[in-house]
Amino acid sequence: MRVSVPTIPRIVSPASTNPISPAAAVERIASFLASGNITLLTGAGVSVDSGIRAYRGKDGRYMNPNYRPIFYHELIADNSKGRAFRHRYWLRSYLGYPPVRDTQPNTTHYALAALQYTGHINNIVTQNVDGLHQKAIAHLWDDTRIDERILELHGTLHRVHCQFGHVVDRDVFQDRLSTNNPKWKAFVDDLEATGKKPRTNPDGDVELEGVSYDDFVVPECLECLAQGRHNTNLKPEVIFFGESIPQTIKKRSFRDVERSDKLFLIGTTLATFSAYRLAKHALELGRPVLLLNVGPTRADGLSGVDKIEIATSHVMRDTVRAVLGSRADIDPVIVKLLNNGVHKPPLDDSDG
Repeated sequence: MRVSVPTIPRIVSPASTNPISPAAAVERIASFLASGNITLLTGAGVSVDSGIRAYRGKDGRYMNPNYRPIFYHELIADNSKGRAFRHRYWLRSYLGYPPVRDTQPNTTHYALAALQYTGHINNIVTQNVDGLHQKAIAHLWDDTRIDERILELHGTLHRVHCQFGHVVDRDVFQDRLSTNNPKWKAFVDDLEATGKKPRTNPDGDVELEGVSYDDFVVPECLECLAQGRHNTNLKPEVIFFGESIPQTIKKRSFRDVERSDKLFLIGTTLATFSAYRLAKHALELGRPVLLLNVGPTRADGLSGVDKIEIATSHVMRDTVRAVLGSRADIDPVIVKLLNNGVHKPPLDDSDG
């Protein structure tokens, strides 16, 4: 089976936009959002200010040139190679999950939550698996409403399932990984005690060198065990490279675009086809499309896409204030949202 990692086509990569001031960007974005009924599509760039690294840098290329993910068919293979890949994945994910789990929404997440609260943004379709959009609005909406208004296009890190569909909460599974791997638990405890964090990718994976994965123990599925079946073939509810998005998710993402008047894209290169086709679908429907991203994207050559190239943290709070006017200063919910959020972008590799 041949599966490739999504990239931005070379013909698109050189494209760029002219520099824009924050004030001009705020005016354009606010004008686009003012009428409401917006579907928002977000990517890894939105979570960077929370401390989660994006896959690609400002030039649109992978920041780690040696990046090589585990593919879906490798992870689920029911043989010795598959077991080896699962040992590798779960050890790296065991180390990388706590930093992602503990990450907090940034100022952009809360600004977008304010526009959800006011009804300007009807739906969010996110490629991110970190759950930060949900965290930003969880104090205002119940789980049912959150699930109705936020669609995780590529799944979530916060649940795990076995090959027979049994689901377990990731925190529960993390505890079981700790119990089965006391040596690595001591290592994680030391990281947390010293404040050190491994270099974590957006999917919760970390880079490890010179480590043997063979002795890492992947727990069995307890529900399978209760049915008299031994099974350690488990994966997070994240869409891996080479894995198809469930039809229910695909159809809902298209429906969200169809029911909205406009599509707003933030922090995404649209390198994955699942996201790119939503932008294409919006254009085919005649919907206005606005893209806010730093660096080249797959949509740069598409007619009908209005692109603004500036960091979201420089504009989104002021954009909300421009859209809402005096309400942004007198509504206590909005005031709190616009004064919340971390700003902890990860250090460049050259910075240590």
